[in-house]
Amino acid sequence: MKKTRKTQPLRVPSPINRIGLVANAEKAASRAVVHRAMALIRKTGRKVASDHITATFAGLKCETHPNLTALAKAVDLLLVFGGDGTILRVVASIDGIGTPILGINVGRLGFLTAVPSDRLASVLKKIFSPDFVVEPRSLIEGATEHGKKSVTMAALNDIVISHGAASRVIDLDVTVDDQPLTRYRGDGLIVSSPTGSTAYSLAAGGPIINPDANVFAITPICAHALSNRSLIVSMNSIIKVKLITENVETIVAADGHVVTPLRVGEIVTIRRSVRSVNLLHPGGTSFFETIRRKLHWSGSAV
Repeated sequence: MKKTRKTQPLRVPSPINRIGLVANAEKAASRAVVHRAMALIRKTGRKVASDHITATFAGLKCETHPNLTALAKAVDLLLVFGGDGTILRVVASIDGIGTPILGINVGRLGFLTAVPSDRLASVLKKIFSPDFVVEPRSLIEGATEHGKKSVTMAALNDIVISHGAASRVIDLDVTVDDQPLTRYRGDGLIVSSPTGSTAYSLAAGGPIINPDANVFAITPICAHALSNRSLIVSMNSIIKVKLITENVETIVAADGHVVTPLRVGEIVTIRRSVRSVNLLHPGGTSFFETIRRKLHWSGSAV
């Protein structure tokens, strides 16, 4: 059996001297947090840059780049202010550029934006020490032939096949490495990465997965059979999902963004991408600490 190497957090000893600021322009509360971050960073003598949308939204007087791709290429770290959706937007925009990303939570529950905005000063102090790790997170990719058009997609969290606006049941045949698995009947199916296990998959009843686990979670959405449960398979597997139902609007979405409609008989092929994204974590933090805090879990009573 071929052994796969477990991805380990990467310690980056080199200092971070140029920081890019990216904010969710739909969250008014992020404006003040971005300004506070810029002041804290400049106080250390480091340089600040931003993308055009963030600079305009927050009224920043700093080096400005026309888009997120250009910004990511020009800095050593991206500080992203918002929620998990903001992180996903940045990941999709920078297209595999390896610049580390640190999410600062402004608002609701977030697992990718694990640092609360009220801890900004202490977190920046750790990063500039430097006391942090950079953790590679694998992307997943999907491909399908829709009509005569080839469609590809990439996601950090998940690829979802589901019915459209009309609440109709759909049937999906699933194979793993060309071995038949089952036919799922329900509202749809989620194929998530370990990173995405705390997103839509969790809401649909899927398991929480440690981010460094080398697995996919296949989770049905509102399955019409009690025997249909979430399934864990190797991330080295190739998953194929075939639409069986006719005359029901069906869509494929990557990280919540609709990529393409799907017709009866069309197949979505999902596999691990060769690309990844680097998420930065301050020293002393962990996935389990984040889970306990976000889900309000307590310690063992044993």
